[in-house]
Amino acid sequence: MTRRDQLILLTGATGYVGGRLLRALEHDGRKVRCLVLPSQSLRSDVAPSTEVVQGNVLDQSSLLAAMQGIETAYYLIYRAASNGPFEDDARRAAVNFATAARQAGVRRIVYLGGLSSGGKYSGTLCASREIGGILRESGAVVVEFRTSVIVGSGSLAFEMVRAIVEERSVLTAPRWTRTLARPIAIEDVIAYLMAALDADLREPGIFEIGGADQASFFDLLKEYARQRRLRRLMIPLPVLAPRLSILWMSLVTPVYARIGQELVARLCDKIPLDDSRALAVFPVRPRGVREAIARALTNEGDATTPTRWSDALESPAARTQREARFGPRIVDSRSLHVPFPPALAFQPIERIGGDTGWYYANWLWQLRGLLDVMLGGVGANRGRRDPDKLSVGDPVDFWRVEALERGRLLRLAAEMKLPGRAWLQFELEENSRGSCIRETAIFDPIGISGLLYWYILSPAHEAIFTGMLKGIERAIPRRAETETART
Repeated sequence: MTRRDQLILLTGATGYVGGRLLRALEHDGRKVRCLVLPSQSLRSDVAPSTEVVQGNVLDQSSLLAAMQGIETAYYLIYRAASNGPFEDDARRAAVNFATAARQAGVRRIVYLGGLSSGGKYSGTLCASREIGGILRESGAVVVEFRTSVIVGSGSLAFEMVRAIVEERSVLTAPRWTRTLARPIAIEDVIAYLMAALDADLREPGIFEIGGADQASFFDLLKEYARQRRLRRLMIPLPVLAPRLSILWMSLVTPVYARIGQELVARLCDKIPLDDSRALAVFPVRPRGVREAIARALTNEGDATTPTRWSDALESPAARTQREARFGPRIVDSRSLHVPFPPALAFQPIERIGGDTGWYYANWLWQLRGLLDVMLGGVGANRGRRDPDKLSVGDPVDFWRVEALERGRLLRLAAEMKLPGRAWLQFELEENSRGSCIRETAIFDPIGISGLLYWYILSPAHEAIFTGMLKGIERAIPRRAETETART
């Protein structure tokens, strides 16, 4: 068997880096087995040769089954599917992975971690370095890449830069935003991960990787504004203020506080990066900041852009609900007849959220998002990947697409902080008058707090859900007129 015929295990394939790596592996003709959670799904256009198995890195038996026949395994897990503390879950997942790899005879593990100085804001990043050490205990040749800030369409850093520069004409820059780093383009990260497959390595190695330029977050803001030809007044501030910045970014950008903290941790301290070893071993020559942002801007509006940073990101609320006991399900349903076929009536439904909004009382949805951020949830700033089309697994503000049958069904699962779990579902059925749109809110409460939450907000839900359904009806003729004009 040649090295190109070997079976590769890919974890994290629903995430930002993993999703793009999967496409690169498929394009290169590699045989891939993807390990995904039962609650997750891959895009619909995976290659016929790609095998998808369900499992969890916290479940030893499912890991061992997934690793049978594997030569090289990619470890791109950043949040284990549990309700425990992040660092504890991350360590336990890595131990399980290393143990299963040793038992299955995996020869090589490729891991992408983060650079860390060990500073006060680097707890998560320090844990990522510890994971590399745990994986090396498997006995496999572990290729560990460490990087700081990744720039690309849909990346966390780029989405934050875009949100800040596009929405504000005056930008304040605390001292941490001027700390130099080595931002690297997502294309170069994927190139390194691909090169690790065939590199002639006999011993485990740690490789620091970065872009061609030293640049700060402040530099990214300026370069984005320059390329977009936006005039922005940028005011440097002498204070560090990382904690205040984390809260502020969670309110005005598509992140919430926990994720913002991880990015700020990468930027608060100047972390020396020595990529000489990586450049000597791998045939990758990273590009600079200007080209990285230019490529991100070029690919940003492309509906085929494969991944965003939030694709596999699960809310803290969802993790804490896994072992909860839920009360009797509450269902609130209403319907409306419209004089349009289902295919046309479904179009405004598929455009819901993001810049389109929710067709009624958008300020209330924003207020709910603000409250969610204050409670440590994802908030309503994530938006959506594409303004017109959805796919299963896509985030939509503080919801995620759980089921989609275009022209017939859209079901959204809530990812905001709730004393229970919730869904919002739209169903369409054709009839002699056109279509019937049925809108259903479903809630599984947790204890008394869940019941109080639902019934206290029932009057608001009645107004919002009724108004939203009528707003969708009003949006259909405009879509119809647009379609007529196009033809």
